[in-house]
Amino acid sequence: MDIEQELKKIKEEIINCRKCSLYKTRNYPVIGEGNHQAKIVFVGEGPGSSEDRTGYPFCGAAGKILDELLNAVEIKREEVYICNILKCRPPGNRDPQKEEIEACVPYLEKQIEIIKPEVVCPLGRFAMEFLMEKFGLKDQIQGISKIHGKVFESRSLFQKITLIPFYHPAVATYNANMKEVLKKDFQVLKKFK
Repeated sequence: MDIEQELKKIKEEIINCRKCSLYKTRNYPVIGEGNHQAKIVFVGEGPGSSEDRTGYPFCGAAGKILDELLNAVEIKREEVYICNILKCRPPGNRDPQKEEIEACVPYLEKQIEIIKPEVVCPLGRFAMEFLMEKFGLKDQIQGISKIHGKVFESRSLFQKITLIPFYHPAVATYNANMKEVLKKDFQVLKKFK
């Protein structure tokens, strides 16, 4: 499989997507960026205003915090792949709606399938719930405050995948104390570099 070609196909599909109404209010879809053979994939919830303006994931305040967290565990942003469940920004940064998630997740599923990471890190509650369910861990879903930074193993027919849910980096923009919690949680990634 030609990874570049496959990801390019997904990019074209996302640019032309009309499956939900979010395409009407977006500036740019935020497809994802990073290493196409990354061991670690981070999955956020949906683009914010900075991301919508540029088309790049995690380029605003939450992105600066994510960069800081990666630096703290000596992982370069270029080594990982970063994307979101939703590829278009929900107006006013509201929570993703069920129909929007259902319309958009096939793109994320294909991205994960093509990149074949060893570790998938949901950032925030929506990403965590969707990905844990997707990887057969539904019975272990709890509030993000209970399972942030914990390691979950999932075996599918095709691969073993590790899921490590984290708080969304944006929490540290509202509550500075959360940055230390995130830094501590991110330490677990050192053994997967």
